[in-house]
Amino acid sequence: MYAGLALTVLAAIAPYVDRGTTHLLADHIRAGYPTYPRARVDSAVATYLVVLSVIGGLGVLAWLTTAWAVKAGKRWARPAATVMFVIGTGVGLTGLLTKDTSGETGLPPALGWAGMTPCLAGLVAVALLWRRPRLT
Repeated sequence: MYAGLALTVLAAIAPYVDRGTTHLLADHIRAGYPTYPRARVDSAVATYLVVLSVIGGLGVLAWLTTAWAVKAGKRWARPAATVMFVIGTGVGLTGLLTKDTSGETGLPPALGWAGMTPCLAGLVAVALLWRRPRLT
């Protein structure tokens, strides 16, 4: 679970690292909307940063809550972890696959795939939880 938490934090930080280095998101928006002035591209990038930060924050909260529930032996930990995995995977796939009005995905593939990495840890965590003896 802590690996999933770490991957979620890294996925949430990735757009900020991109903004300061490679500018994949800005270039992706500019390619999809070549007539956008720089200010509009910057505004779109800032909007994505807010949205992705909120998603990352909710993901961190979900990991912490689920890890606490498992450690505390709560009966609802397995179903809660499964629901969180399904929601997280759905959100990740939405970011990876949803196309915007330009016909391209809203996020560049590298950032979309970065958003999917915590789902791998979620899959492992859920599988291990359901293999364990029943919680009390």
